[in-house]
Formats: sequence, structure tokens, C-alpha cells
Amino acid sequence: MLGPSRPGTIARSCAVLALVVAGTAACGSDSGQAGSKGTTLKLITGVKSDPFYITMACAAQEQAEKRGVKLTVDGSAQWDVAVQRPIVDSVAASRPDGLLISPVDTTALTPSLSQLQNAGTKVVLVDTTVSDTSIGVSRISSDNEAGGRTAAKALAELMGDKGSAIVISVKPGVSTTDARIKGFSEEMKANHPAITLLPVLYDNDLPATAASQIQATLAAHPDLGGVFAGNTNTAQGVSTGLQAAGRQGKVKVAAFDAEPDEITALKNGTLDILVAQDPAGIGVQGVDQALAAIEKKEVTAQVGTTMVAITKANMDDPAVSKYIYKAAC
Repeated sequence: MLGPSRPGTIARSCAVLALVVAGTAACGSDSGQAGSKGTTLKLITGVKSDPFYITMACAAQEQAEKRGVKLTVDGSAQWDVAVQRPIVDSVAASRPDGLLISPVDTTALTPSLSQLQNAGTKVVLVDTTVSDTSIGVSRISSDNEAGGRTAAKALAELMGDKGSAIVISVKPGVSTTDARIKGFSEEMKANHPAITLLPVLYDNDLPATAASQIQATLAAHPDLGGVFAGNTNTAQGVSTGLQAAGRQGKVKVAAFDAEPDEITALKNGTLDILVAQDPAGIGVQGVDQALAAIEKKEVTAQVGTTMVAITKANMDDPAVSKYIYKAAC
């Protein structure tokens, strides 16, 4: 918190990141080319009410319309394999030409996706992935590990390179958040040894749990100076917990994503830095890569999308504000 007190420093350390993996421009895909008549695409998002996935879905639908194909969207009500698997199985029964999916687990959905893929559906993994590299003709996501490193650098600067810091995230076994934690932890240990990194806590994507965890951590570690929140719900819970403990503005917080509530928290100083992804870019690339596979054109196996660091100092810059997520199309 106290992000507004050092905006120039934060802005310099958190300049827009061009974390673009080579090959972002999809080989063989032409955003202006019409798709095959009757082609059907499905998109299954991680959590359908999440602005990150809403932004992705809006962009994917717009791109599908441009390409002349039909895209329908569904998503889990919560981040849970038991919730997402029936949706996958239902889609498999309809045998779409292409499936864009954000799997909520790195292994549990592999059998269902493999069966769907073997039946002829072109599977594209968007945002999250699975461990089995045979799944998916293309994998499209942000460089989450690099994003974690960026969060660590910015947080360490805000903390004055001293005190203790903690990561609170969703749950183990989620490809994106696992990568964020890895990048954050490695950067802290390698380049900020004076900061004590506490063991990672997991809140199961529940803000109330994150709020309780941060309050318990504060009681056990009065020198806590920084928190890295692995996703939006965690950031919400951390903010609530800090306010309840009267530590808002004293404990610095870096969080992933740029959803409307997070932008409000950035404005009021509850959060200090947001590492924003490009869900719209992921949605567009997902459609293009799926159609390239369906049309038997060259497909880019790995596609990285841009990430930016948003602070109170730069949030009104059009080059940055365009990455703020939508709550509706």
C-alpha cells in the first residue's frame, strides 16, 4: 500500500513488460480470412464469472465472427475439476471442430481431453495447460514465471529490501499460478536475500480464507512487509484481511490480473501493483490457432501474449489502460 507515495520509483521499476514469446503472430492464421462454412468452436473458461475469462470470451467471440465461424462459450462456476469435467464431457458429445479450454488442473482432465482430441476435435489450451504435452495443437498463455519475477522485483523495492514476505495463492497443481510462485520465489531468493520468504499458503480461491491467512500471518510475523497474491480472489481476501488488521498501507501488496475491483483497490492504495495479462489477446489467438489446425494450415505450438505492470502512476496511460479487464462484453 503506500503505492502513491513513490509513484515515480514504482513506475520506473514496473514499466510495461514486453514479455512476448517468439511466435506470437500465429503462423498460417489470417485474422481476415473467413473460416469454413459450418465450422463450430467451443470455449470452456476456468471460471465463467471471472472478468479475466469474460474478457477472453468477448474477444474470442468477436474474432470468431470476423472469421465467419460459430463460437459458443461455457465455463466452470468455480475453480474445481468436479465442476469442469462434466462440461468437457458434454462438449465432447457434441463433437465440435475445435475446443478452446482453460483446464483447472494440470492432470485430472487429461483423459477427457485426450478422448476428445482422438475423436477429431482440435484442442487449444488457453491460459492454463496440462502436463501431458500430447494434449493441444497449441498452447496460448502469458509468461507467468516472468510475471512472478516482475512482482518480486517491484515488491522488494517497495519493501526497501527488508522484512518478510509471503505468497498466498489458489492451490497447487494449477499451471499458471504454480509458474507465478516459481518466478517470484526464485527472484526473491536470488536477488533479495535480506527478505525472508515465508512458506506459501493456499486459499482454495476463497477470499475469506485468504483474509484469515493474512491476519494469522501478521500475528505470527509482525515484520511482514509484503504479500504476493497469486490471483484476483486472493488479492481481494488479502486486502480485506489487511484492512481488518489495520495494516493497510503498511504491508505492500503485489497481485496478478487487472479486474475492475483490483483497479479500484489500486486507486485507493489497498493494492500497490498489478501484473496484468492480455486475456483478449489469448482469446483471439485461440480462435486463430484452432482454425489454422482445422483448415490444415501451420499452427504455432506455443504462443505468448503481452503482460504489463500497472500502478497508480501509469494506470491512465492508454498504452496501459487497454489491458484492464472487462466485467461484460
